[in-house]
Parts: sequence; C-alpha cells; structure tokens
Amino acid sequence: MHRMRLFPVLFLLLACACLPASAQSERPYPFRATHYDVEALIQPTEQTIKVEARVEFTAAEVSRNVLVQLHPDLQVQSIKTPNGQPLNFERDDHSPLLLNIALPEVESPGKTVTLTFEYSGPVSNEDDSPAKGIRLASVDKTSAYLLQPARWFPLTDYPANRYTGTFKIVVPDTFAVVGTGRGEPPAMMPGIGRGQPGQAAYVFHCDKAGPVGTFVAGELQLSPQQSEGLSIPVYTPPAQAATAPAYASSLTRILSFYEETFGPLVDPPNRPDITIAQMPDGSLSGFSAPGLILISARQWSAKPDELLLAEMAAGQWWNNRVMPASLADEWLSDGMASYASAMYAEESEGVAGLHKALENFAVGSLMFDDTIPISESEHVDQFTERYRSIVVDKGAMVFHMLRSEIGDDAFDSLLLDFYKQHVGKNVTLAQFESLAATKVPPPAKGDPPLNLVSFFSQWLNSTGIPEFSMDYIVYRIPKGFKVVGRIKQGLDLFRMPVEVRVDTEGNPETKKILVTGTSTEFTIYTFGRPKPNGVTIDPNNNLLKSSPKLHVRALVARGESLAQLGKYYDAIQEYQRALDLQSNSSLALFRTGEALFYEKNYNAAANSFRAALGGDLDPKWLEVWSHIYIGQIYDLNGQRARAVNEYQLAQHLNDNTAGAQAVAEMYIQKPFTGYGATPSAASASSSAAPASSTSGNQPSNSGAASSSDRPVLKKRPDSN
Repeated sequence: MHRMRLFPVLFLLLACACLPASAQSERPYPFRATHYDVEALIQPTEQTIKVEARVEFTAAEVSRNVLVQLHPDLQVQSIKTPNGQPLNFERDDHSPLLLNIALPEVESPGKTVTLTFEYSGPVSNEDDSPAKGIRLASVDKTSAYLLQPARWFPLTDYPANRYTGTFKIVVPDTFAVVGTGRGEPPAMMPGIGRGQPGQAAYVFHCDKAGPVGTFVAGELQLSPQQSEGLSIPVYTPPAQAATAPAYASSLTRILSFYEETFGPLVDPPNRPDITIAQMPDGSLSGFSAPGLILISARQWSAKPDELLLAEMAAGQWWNNRVMPASLADEWLSDGMASYASAMYAEESEGVAGLHKALENFAVGSLMFDDTIPISESEHVDQFTERYRSIVVDKGAMVFHMLRSEIGDDAFDSLLLDFYKQHVGKNVTLAQFESLAATKVPPPAKGDPPLNLVSFFSQWLNSTGIPEFSMDYIVYRIPKGFKVVGRIKQGLDLFRMPVEVRVDTEGNPETKKILVTGTSTEFTIYTFGRPKPNGVTIDPNNNLLKSSPKLHVRALVARGESLAQLGKYYDAIQEYQRALDLQSNSSLALFRTGEALFYEKNYNAAANSFRAALGGDLDPKWLEVWSHIYIGQIYDLNGQRARAVNEYQLAQHLNDNTAGAQAVAEMYIQKPFTGYGATPSAASASSSAAPASSTSGNQPSNSGAASSSDRPVLKKRPDSN
C-alpha cells in the first residue's frame, strides 16, 4: 500500500483515530460521491469479491483530501486518476473503515474529480463489519449478498448521500442476481477450456439518485406477479416459488395503505414497482433498498410475516425517498418505518394488532433504556440490538405517543405534509419538531396544554423510561364521589399529560393529568361509585412506561439476543436476572432450559423445563414446547418410554404453536437423535420453539445458522 507523507493528511488520520467508528461516519466529507460505475466479480470458491469502481466526486469545500468509507477487509490495490496517475492513500489501524486519498492538487467547491479504485478481498467476517457483529455482506460457495451499508464500494457521508450509478455484477452462470436499479438481461460468458464453469454478467442502471448498491445472488428463480395494477417480481429458491403470490398480495395491501397514509411513492399516475427477494441467512431479518425488499431465508415462510414486510416496505418512503440528514437523525427513518408497521397492523388486525406491536416496542425499548438518548444515535452501531432498542423500538413508541397526544387527524396531517415537503431530500429532527409544533390542536376543555418542547426533550434528548405508581383515596360528596390521589415516578424532569381513568358502577370518568417531576397530585370527580382498584394510569397503554413484568420481558429479550449468537452462558446470566425479579417466570425458566439444552447440559435443562411447567405459564405455548424438549432429552439419554410419554402430553394439549403437534407426532414415530444437520430455513419453524414477533433490521441468529448441533430458530424467540 502506498504511504502518504503529507502532513495535513497524517494529521487528519490521527484525528480520526481518536474517534469511535460510529462517530467517524459523522465527520464532514470534503468530497461527496455523485456517480458510480462499479464492476464486481463475485468469487464463490475463494469467498471474495474483486472490484473496479470508477467514482465521480464533487468537492464540498477547498481540499485535496478525499475521504471515503470502505469495508476494512477489502485490500486496495490502486487508486488512479483518469489519466492513470496513481494516488497515495492510507488506512489507519484505529479507524480501518476510513480511507484517505491525496489528490494531486487542491480542488475548489463544486469541482468534479473522478477516481478509479481497484480492490479485493473477503467481506463476510462479521467482526470486521461496519456494524460489529452483524454480517452486512457475504460470499460463500452457493450464494452472496452485498448490502449497501457494508461499504463494499467506497461511500461518502453515509447514510445521507444520494448518488446514481451503474453496477455490473459478475457471478457463476448458475447464479442469478437481484438488486437496486433497472436490470439488463444477463450476458452469458462461457468458461475457458473443457469443464470450466461459465460466468454471467448482470448490469443494473440506477438513474435516480438514492442509496443504491444492494444486491443478492444465488440460486434464485423469478416469479413475476401482478397484483391490483402493481408489478411485483418475487425471487426465491425454486423450492419456494409457490410462496410468491402470497408475498405479492401482502405487499400490495401494504403499499396501498402507505400511499394513503404518507402519499404516493412515485409521481402519479405511475405505480411503484417493488422487487421482493429472499436473502441468504446469517444477516438481518430484512433490508429495504430503493425498489427492493430483501427478506431473510429464516424469516421466509408460506405465510409472510406481515409486520416485517410492512416495516421493510415503509423503508421505501422513510429510508429511501425521505432520508436522514445524519446518523443522529435516523429516528425519522428507522423509527418511523417501525411504527408504520404497527399502523398497518392496526389497519389489518384492528386495535389488537396495534397493541401487540406496541408491547413488543415497549419490551425492546427497555432492553437498553438508560444507554443514550435517541438524538445521539450516531454513537451506536446500526442494526445491533442496542440500536434497535434505542432508535427503532423506542423511536416507534415516541411516534405513537406523539400521535396519542396530538390526535389521529393532526398526526396523519403531519406525516402527509412532512413527506410531501421533504420527498427526495434529507431531513433533521429539528425540521420534524418544527412542523409537528404547527399541528398541535387546542386542548380539550379541562385538559392541560401539550408542550412539544418538553415532549421531544423528554423522549428524544433524554434517557429513562418512567415507572408509575399511585396512591389515592375516594371521598363521598353531595354530587357523587371525589378521587384524590398522587402519581409518582422516578424521572425528576418528566413533564407530560397522563391519562387517568376511574372505572365506576356507571360510566367511567377519564381525565388528563399534567404529571411534572416525581410526584403530582390529582383530583377527579365522578357521579358513580368508583370500583375497587378501579383507578388506572394510562388505561389505553399509549405511553412508553416501565413495569416489573416488562422489565422481566426485557431481560429475557436480552438473553435471547445473546443466545442467538451462541453466547449461552451470557444468555443464562440475563435469564437469571429476570428470575431474580420474578422467580416463577416460565418464560425465563424455559429460555434457560433452551440455553442449557444447546450446551448439552441435559440434566439441568430438564430441571429448568420442569420448573417452567410449574411457573406462571405465560405465554401459554411454553407448556407444549417444554414437554417436547423434555421428550427430546429423554430420547437422547436412551429413555424411550419416558420420551414418548412427554410427546403424548404435548399432543394432549392441542397447542400447535410453531407446528408443535407435527413435531410431537414425528418424534413419537421416530426417536429424536439430535440436530446432526442444520435444518433448512423452510423447515426451521417445525424444529424449534416459537419465534419472535419482533422483526425488522435486526441481527439474525448467525451463530445458529452455521451450527450443526441445534435447530435454527426462524427469528428472535418470541416473548409473547
């Protein structure tokens, strides 16, 4: 590698070295990439890529230093000017994502510079990923995926930059390639010499500036679908081609709802053409790129996970058409996309669908509730569990709380106007807050006014989630009853209207109380006699709040995320923390049993499953799956009669959660002998306990994906 000897650039490198990786991406870029011509050769045998990227940069300031982000494992062979002049460049060991290039001369703002990069190497090592621990790109012998956030080509000003490009992806002729942009029919190139495999070149033209450059390759079959005037190509492995109509139908309904809610994705009378493709396992649950939705093989099933599909579809509006101005503004994209999926759940399943989604968001929010505020999300690596907790789950709850405070009509108007004003642009939190302030309706008679300054300060700029408690006394008065009480919570600067409902022998009485600080007194008058224990804080669960039950759920969720990475010892520690709060939590006991089972500590696992059966049995499916696991343990230890008895007990429960009845019947007919080979994604749901309903851009169980001694869970285990 060429070494730079220019003092200004070395100073820049030293400055970068002092910054965490996430903060480095917030640095100003002297040059911004505007167009790419990329040719990438995918080499499955070597499990590497070889790339030539011609990049046009436009100077944003007076500078001779081009700063880009490129995957740390990619080794740069050369960077040249159009006349072939090689340039000096440097990576720093402490900030390997950043690559600095010294230009021959200083350029002025607005000047265009074209550079050609040649580089190669592996991209599959998740420890070196731009999001540590999350595999954003991979090449193996049977498939490949290259997500834009992997920085597999040199990016500037991620995630805010928009650019055009032409991408040529060369693969073995047994592969098909799906990606962003308008694709050409593949050019087939026969192998050289007898027996040599051929190659195929797929070219994609990305003429509309956006965050393009995402591709997936492998044994994929196109199933073109037409649904209500929409053209939806669906790419799956041939064995799952029959699932294409269901995905196209679900996506059509979702897109129609979003067009009514946010506004058209493309200019009328055109309709959006969105491609759905199955992505190999080992990465995110799903990913949304312009015109492209990827769903992990582990999430793919005959019946689509509509919550996940809706979140990815919302990304077409909030991550691709309206983009965050910086990493610190990603609540406006990832948080909104997540809440949009809850809005669609409400549309398709009613209030029950919305409340289920909100409960999942609340649990996710509590996983890392005291870490950092949403507005400082640039300090958290994207796509990690911590990021999903802070930005995605808590972010979704903030949108819901805003909706509950300003009302449905004002919230709908806010989303429509914000999208219309900023489509094709980059947005900031300040812009959203400013527009939201214009939508606040006058308070209802007797209600306190809503102060959005304190609302956003509490939920975007501060940490902490309130846990409410209440004391009250009921007095008989001449015209009915008077409830005098005090609301308490632990956040000193908390200030927000909180709904309190008094259930009576007649109609309930509801009043909004402006809760300020750690203790607030209230008085509510009712005509009917209040029922015993009939006073409820936030009766409709519109607030993000903590409770002992949710704390237990959050600790279990943290353990589940560790277990999915194969960190069973650490997972068990989180489950034990949950049990310290609630010793009879069947969920914590069950997950402990699972972790011990996968560690092959069968005696301890059986004891934990037995304890789960004697716990609170919440959720109910724990019972049937505990019997199945205990039966498997007996089979592994040569106690066939006892194993069959457990499978029969599972059958008698008539609970078919996650295909439990088929699993029990299978092992009644044939003893369980262990997971000697990793089940396919298509069959995973019949070989593992229930999966999570939490979905979206989160890490999947990449550890389990490569294991040969345990089943692959379809997604993060469900706490519902």
